[in-house]
Amino acid sequence: MALYFLSYDLRNRRNYQPLYDEMARFGARQTLESVYFLTHASTTAAALRDHFRQFVDGDDGIIVIQASHWAGSRLTNNPPETW
Repeated sequence: MALYFLSYDLRNRRNYQPLYDEMARFGARQTLESVYFLTHASTTAAALRDHFRQFVDGDDGIIVIQASHWAGSRLTNNPPETW
């Protein structure tokens, strides 16, 4: 299992629900206002980016980062320290 962080910047229409629904299906949990984390096996950050890009508009920004180490403060939910 790998730990990924996903962040987005929804512009103009700002229809968050399709993205929220798909992140929930993947078990993603919110850690900051527009930053979520999820664990997943057998994939890459690029593959996850391409998958979640289907749920945002063409002018929206999305980034997926595979974490090797992380640190945070005052998070809504803490990502696992080990995975």
